[in-house]
Formats: sequence, structure tokens, C-alpha cells
Amino acid sequence: MPALPTKLPHTGTTIFTVMSALAAEHGAVNLGQGFPDFGADPALLQALTDAMAAGHNQYPPMTGVPALRQAVAAKLNSLYGAHYDADRDITITAGGTQGLITALHACVGAGDEVLIIEPAYDSYDPAIRLAGAVPVGVPMTADYRIDWAAVQAAITPRTRALVLNTPHNPSGRVATADDLQALAAIAEQHDLFIVSDEVYEHMVFDGAQHESVARHPALRERSFLVSSFGKTFHVTGWKVGFVAAPPALSAAFRRLHQYTVFTVHTPSQHALAAYLADPAPWQALSNFYQAKRDTFRTALAATPLKLLPCEGTYFQTVDYSAVSDLPELDFARWLTTEVGVAAIPLAGFYQRPQERRHVRFCFAKREDTLAEAARRLVAGLGR
Repeated sequence: MPALPTKLPHTGTTIFTVMSALAAEHGAVNLGQGFPDFGADPALLQALTDAMAAGHNQYPPMTGVPALRQAVAAKLNSLYGAHYDADRDITITAGGTQGLITALHACVGAGDEVLIIEPAYDSYDPAIRLAGAVPVGVPMTADYRIDWAAVQAAITPRTRALVLNTPHNPSGRVATADDLQALAAIAEQHDLFIVSDEVYEHMVFDGAQHESVARHPALRERSFLVSSFGKTFHVTGWKVGFVAAPPALSAAFRRLHQYTVFTVHTPSQHALAAYLADPAPWQALSNFYQAKRDTFRTALAATPLKLLPCEGTYFQTVDYSAVSDLPELDFARWLTTEVGVAAIPLAGFYQRPQERRHVRFCFAKREDTLAEAARRLVAGLGR
């Protein structure tokens, strides 16, 4: 057998797969991987059944079902005052991850540098490397804010793009209007593309507003906005998302999209288009998850874990330094095997591990799941 070449020689199995497998092996409550353990709205499931029964089972247009693209364009306009043309500017993708990978391949090439704000979701680094480009990690501040001075200092003549993620996974922080103004100034000064991961756009708490690149004209014209129906409607396994970008960027995106996935599951697209006719489900999402956040934080207050701010997403990061001196991966393994609760170590979100003694819990779970996890944490960690 010839040797198998690889473009990712130093990339192993994602930490989410590792921790979920360990949780299953030890019967732990899985608060690691970010997926709900409750069902979707029966109305959405019925819409899927109806779509299949209506015969929507063959290839849709490469760019996505027109009704779904129109619904996305209308939502972006109503939320952010942004006009995206449904035919030219919206592409339906096989989840947010495919959208991110294809967007990066559309705007960077061999030798280009791409800034990623660390801790960064673990698909960014390999996606950039697969495009032949170089990921450059820029650490956030100690309290998980974007350090714009550090971003500016990291830019070189080879810098081509920056990946923004807000609301931010794993920290739970949310970018402010000032953050996006700072980004716009840097992007214009250095002529950068922006790939904006906004899959948690409808999970922003305490009355704050999600600051999308779509809301800022100077950013909108140079950005690929990536979002996910799976995160919004509790159907992560459907793997349906979208990318919104101005015409020139969309054309470059679609040129690659057609030869990677070509198109996306047809009946799911029709179901989502019908479901989006009522804005109430996504309008209620922030309150829905804020209640879960508050319940979970109240329960964790009975442990020695230090709760870090959670302004958005469905993730709660904690500092466990009062409990253990173990490195983050070792602590996450111990927590799973000995306490019976799985978490994700933040060390896996950096190019060069930063041992802060922080792990991330997912609270997109049923109330009884969160209660059982809290019970185990209180019993296993003490007060």
C-alpha cells in the first residue's frame, strides 16, 4: 500500500467526539458536546413530513430552495436592516461548518494568513490549513474580550482575512457595537475579508443586542455571514445552515459550494421555509436559553466552581482552580470518569494550549438533565 498523504498531519480526533465517547463509556451526564437533549417543535417536524409527502425529495437548486432563501433574506432585513438579495446573496449550506470551510476557501489561498480569535472553535484552524493558508491565533484578554491592539499587531502583509465569532463559543461572550466598529476600521485599513460565525445569533441575554456584521455596512460588503438552523431550532442533526454575502463574494462561494456538497437536503429546506413564516420561535430563543442559563448558574453556585460571564450561546465556562491543579484535559477526563459529568477543556480551542483551568459546560439540556448534572457536581466537588 502506498503511504496516505494528509493535509492535516497534526490533527487528531476532535475533542467533542473524544469527550462524548468518554461520557457514553462511563454513563456521565454529557454537558460537553453542544447539542440539545430535547426535541424540536412538533410543528417543524410535521413540516418536514409534509414536505416529503408533497414530493420534495429530489435535488433542489444548487443555491437552495428559493422559498428558504427568501425567508432568510427577509429575516436579515427585519433584524439588521440589511438588504441581501435572495437570488444572488443567500446560499443554503450543509450546516454552519460547511459554510465556514467554503467561505474560507473562497477568500484565501496558499500562503495567506487568517487571524482567529482564541479560544477559537476547533474547525477554524484545519479549515484554514486545508485552504493552504496559515492560521494566526490572537488570544483574547484574561476576561475573554477581543484584544483589538493584539489583532492590529498580528497583521502582516500576508494577512488576508479574520474569523469573527459572536456570540462566542466557548467563552459565552458577545461582541459589542464598539467591537464591530474596531473590526471595521481594521478591515478597511488592511483590506481584509471577514468570515463571521454567527450560529448563536438568537441566543443573546440580559436585553443585549446581537451585533451582526449585517448591521454594519462597511463590514457587510466584505463579510461572509454564517449561521445555522440546527442551532436555532434544536435540530443540529439536520445540518442545514446558510451563508449571506454580497454578490461578488457569493459568486466565489458558490463556485466552490457546487463542487463540495452541490446542494442540501431538500425536504428539510422546505420544512424550514414553512416554519420561518412565524418568527415567534426564534424571537423567543434568547429568553428560553437565558432561563436555562440562570437555572444552571444557580445550581452551580453550590459548588467551588467559579462562574465566568455568560452573555450568549448555550455554554457556561467555569474556573475550576479552587478544585484541582490538573491540566484542563486531565481535569475534564477526571470530571467525566469520577464525578460523572462531561465538559470540554478550553485548551482544545488554542493553537498553543493556554492552561487557565477552565472548562465549558453546555446547558442546552432538559431541566432534569441539568439538575442531575448539578447534583453530581455538588456531590463530587463539595461546596
